[in-house]
Amino acid sequence: MSVRRPRLHTLLVTAAVTAAASLSLTPLASAQTTPAASSTAAKPTVVLVHGAFADSSSWNGVVKRLQHDGYPVIAPANPLRGLAQDSTYIASVLASVKGPVVLVGHSYGGAVISQAAANDPQVKALVYIAALVPDTGENLGALANKFPGTNALNPSLRPIPFSNADGTGGSDLYVDPTLFRSVFAADLPASQTVVMAAEQRPIAAAAFAASPTAAAWHTIPSWALVAKQDQALGAPVERFEAQRAHSHTIEISSSHVAMISHPGTVTHLIEDAATTTR
Repeated sequence: MSVRRPRLHTLLVTAAVTAAASLSLTPLASAQTTPAASSTAAKPTVVLVHGAFADSSSWNGVVKRLQHDGYPVIAPANPLRGLAQDSTYIASVLASVKGPVVLVGHSYGGAVISQAAANDPQVKALVYIAALVPDTGENLGALANKFPGTNALNPSLRPIPFSNADGTGGSDLYVDPTLFRSVFAADLPASQTVVMAAEQRPIAAAAFAASPTAAAWHTIPSWALVAKQDQALGAPVERFEAQRAHSHTIEISSSHVAMISHPGTVTHLIEDAATTTR
């Protein structure tokens, strides 16, 4: 009996260790093969480009929803220094992404993505959210004011001079804080828009005098959201651009900042575009 007890004890311990190891490994193995993990890897990267008087935080609600649905997301800072500089910078961001891209632009960001995506085979879809969508050689300021009386942005702008280190300078444009909510974000609470007005990032006035050298929407499928209550750009120009680009278009009752006031709708439009990449 004294000989058998150690042998029996050894067998029991060995069995227990084996069972424990089997249990601990099983969840890990299944986690590595879950459908969610494999589907995430197959989804395109969504790159979100903000417009004037805003920053990347304007995409927060959309970013959270896209990430929840398994999309890789990048929301880079748009320099807002001029179309050539801004589109070159965004093109460099795109060059750092591996795999297919869905490129999204809001407002002035629409002009930036149209030029940045030119000749980039990784960009599979363009999505315009209450955006400027110029054609090659088309002046941005002229496009924004194509339908006089349909927006209130110009009277609300306040130029502020700036200086560069090399002695050159220019003017930055801000939206008058007292007009910010009515022009830019009338469907958001005043308590929110007063903070947005204080934090707005200006755009160099020269940016609106620029004309793009390329318009990627001629060769890349596009989707567009027309904001019917937009007082900054205006629904008529957004509708005209979408029709010209043959974009898959939706219209919603929204202010200029649809990605903030209607993040779910904007996310659905982006995900509709993303299905073309697979």
